[in-house]
Amino acid sequence: MGSTLIVLNLKTYLEGTGEGAVKMAQACMNVAESAGVMIGIAPQFPDIYRVASQVDIPVFSQHLDGVGAGGFTGHAFAQSIKDAGAIGTLINHSERRLTLLDIDASITSAKGAGLTTIVCTNNIATTAAAAALTPDYVAIELPELIGSGIPISKAEPEVVTGSVDAVKKINPAVKVLCGAGIKKGEDMKAALHLGSVGVLLASGIVKAKDPKAALEDLVSLI
Repeated sequence: MGSTLIVLNLKTYLEGTGEGAVKMAQACMNVAESAGVMIGIAPQFPDIYRVASQVDIPVFSQHLDGVGAGGFTGHAFAQSIKDAGAIGTLINHSERRLTLLDIDASITSAKGAGLTTIVCTNNIATTAAAAALTPDYVAIELPELIGSGIPISKAEPEVVTGSVDAVKKINPAVKVLCGAGIKKGEDMKAALHLGSVGVLLASGIVKAKDPKAALEDLVSLI
């Protein structure tokens, strides 16, 4: 992956469901190509194959369980996620919290299937703990800012810089993403200035009147 990464989480927004997910992915791909950045997308589970088979874009699962093949009804199994076309997964999003033990199991399962891992965290301490488990990325998000339109890079920039410093001390190979409230070019610029290598975002783009235009604004200052 390139040095700058943007991941668009479609959550369960209707705008990003079914063919809507494909349209979002196409917008991401077009903007990524023109801006020279890496933009990935995290659709709902049933849309992973739909998106991956129609659009040349990195696709991430919104969750992954640390289970192997066998009797695990209702679990998100790493190999099936990869076979559907995903190249990576989110783990421990604030809307899908896991225990530290489960996070470790999910990372192990994902790595076993060759999937890139993005572990979401909500403060400096959990970021440090997550970094010790050697994911590819940690994404620092304050839950109270998610969907608020108030970017963490402005509201509490010290949480981002503190997380970056903590990760460097524990495992410099782990990269840091910034999330929560990110939607404008100035937010993206601030996140990179604070030491992150990209952003994880959702509603600011997915629910925008013109998602492609919103993405273009997001990358306009980098």
